Amino acid sequence: MITTLNERMRGLASLFWREVAKFGAVGGIAFIIDNGLTFYLMHGPMTDSEAKARFFGASVATVFSWIANRFWTFRHRRQANVLREFVMFVIINGIGIGISTGLTAIAKYGMGVTDKNMLFLAGVVGILVATVVRFFAYRFLVFNQELDEEPEFSHDHEIIERHPHTPHDNQTGAGVSRTAVREAVRDPELPGPPA
Repeated sequence: MITTLNERMRGLASLFWREVAKFGAVGGIAFIIDNGLTFYLMHGPMTDSEAKARFFGASVATVFSWIANRFWTFRHRRQANVLREFVMFVIINGIGIGISTGLTAIAKYGMGVTDKNMLFLAGVVGILVATVVRFFAYRFLVFNQELDEEPEFSHDHEIIERHPHTPHDNQTGAGVSRTAVREAVRDPELPGPPA
């Protein structure tokens, strides 16, 4: 049981780091969209409206991010109700945009910073803080289909706790065998031989 639990924990960690890597790739592109557009607007059409420029850049990046995260990063966790998922995504991103725009506004209005590069940097720091908040919010609130629905992790509840449909011998410690776990349908993105 301990070995099987250890294997499952490694599988969960692998899934987590794959999601982090994909989220990072999507976030990197969204970061370029957000900051590229914000930088252009701050030094062009919205010269005197740095916070509005940050808000606009972040909004465009949010739409890109939802599409990329929905169809790539968390594709196995998409909700059946697309409208609810999008509304939750927008709310979470509203909080993230509030963090990055808020730090820009605090730097300009609260601290009296007038240098556009420093205001831009304040927004970048806000994006980094908001990114951590977004990842966990996306993972647990927006794209939150249960792990049991993924074939690779369909037996986790049987490994971690005694399941009423699984015979369990308390004297021998028998539960779900290692072979049964290996025979589960594998995620094609996980390393290892096919089941």
